[in-house]
Amino acid sequence: MLISYKNGSIHFEEHGKGEALVLLHGFTESLEIWSDFRKVLAKNYKIILIDLPGHGQSTNIDEVHSMELMADCVRTVLDYLKVETAVMIGHSMGGYVSLAFARKHPKMLKGLGLFHSTSLADSEENKEARNRSIDIIKSNHSRFLLNFIPDLFAPETRDLYQSEIQWLIEQANKMTPEAIIAAQAGMRERASTLDVLINAPYPVMFIAGQKDSRVPFENIWVQMALTETAHSLILRNVGHMGYIEAKIQTVDFVENFTKSCYKF
Repeated sequence: MLISYKNGSIHFEEHGKGEALVLLHGFTESLEIWSDFRKVLAKNYKIILIDLPGHGQSTNIDEVHSMELMADCVRTVLDYLKVETAVMIGHSMGGYVSLAFARKHPKMLKGLGLFHSTSLADSEENKEARNRSIDIIKSNHSRFLLNFIPDLFAPETRDLYQSEIQWLIEQANKMTPEAIIAAQAGMRERASTLDVLINAPYPVMFIAGQKDSRVPFENIWVQMALTETAHSLILRNVGHMGYIEAKIQTVDFVENFTKSCYKF
């Protein structure tokens, strides 16, 4: 379904019945990444999947898609569906959006999940890396994706997921260069949301890969320790793509976490 938002539209899907679970995809992904998850989770929950601005079937909204702008899009979908409370889990950039949502609407959340994501802002070094990526995207966004997406997987197991990598590249190539740049710029400019984790009145989930090249495993330990009620899953020989690299473990963990949130 498509709904209007500012000068564009946001695409979302709703599956199942029960308490709400919102799943947000990461950078250059779409709600399609959750297809296997929603088949399992929709048996017991209302699963809400959203294409963030510029991704999937959602249109570009602005030149920079800040995490706050994306969080406002999520709120618009939840208001449309008359969802007052939900567990929200985000992969990578989707985790940044979830944190921005949590800061704006803490009473709407029953639980928050960071799926290969972090509450820390970009370092100056990472900001410069994003600037270099933006330059590459401007000249040849397909070349950027060919290099970027395979590196999200653990080097030792990358060859096992060639078909999945190709699918991700094909899906990402449907995005416009402007949309990819808008998301990169939004992530570059995001602020730290560590206070959200420290003050969270609800359970917080961490899924981390020991071979994650994007979210250093060491940084996640610190954030876990600062969270009052933390649920953590550490994945060996897994990179940034645990929903593919460790599908069975992560689906089960998300289901159990969601169940615990609604009993909390």
